[in-house]
Amino acid sequence: MGMVGKADKAAGCYPVGAPSKPARAGLSAEVREGLWAGAVAGLLSGAPSTVDALLTGADPLAAARAAGNLLLPADAGRGALVAAGGVAHMVLSLGWGTVLAMAVRRSSLSPVAAGAVAGATIAAVDLGLLAHGPLGRRWPLIRTLPVGPQVADHLAFGAIAGAVLARRG
Repeated sequence: MGMVGKADKAAGCYPVGAPSKPARAGLSAEVREGLWAGAVAGLLSGAPSTVDALLTGADPLAAARAAGNLLLPADAGRGALVAAGGVAHMVLSLGWGTVLAMAVRRSSLSPVAAGAVAGATIAAVDLGLLAHGPLGRRWPLIRTLPVGPQVADHLAFGAIAGAVLARRG
């Protein structure tokens, strides 16, 4: 009797296990972790530009209004732009947090370092390609923000999201 025949015969001696449970409906653990990381990072990552605005005497809500310009025209009311900015920022943060949850797990870097690298990449896309590229004419409020504090916000977002993912993983 060959090896395959012996294995088949041996397998028949053991009871068949209970049927496996069906996959749980809903979001995967990775997506849930990404949403959580994005939410936390989205709430905290505006600190660098806010502190910079307070130290330099600039408007601390300028970045919130600029984010609102993603959804509303630049001449919309101040309150409407701030509210729209909160919505836009949270949606983007949840989306990028989910992307980071997948990317950080596949990186050889620590989660915080991988998150910071991702934050730099997101800054290059958001600020470089979109805000200051050809499409940027649509978002004049974003174009007028000082770039340095915005890059710092993006780096903070990535690092914070990475730290959240490290704690949850």
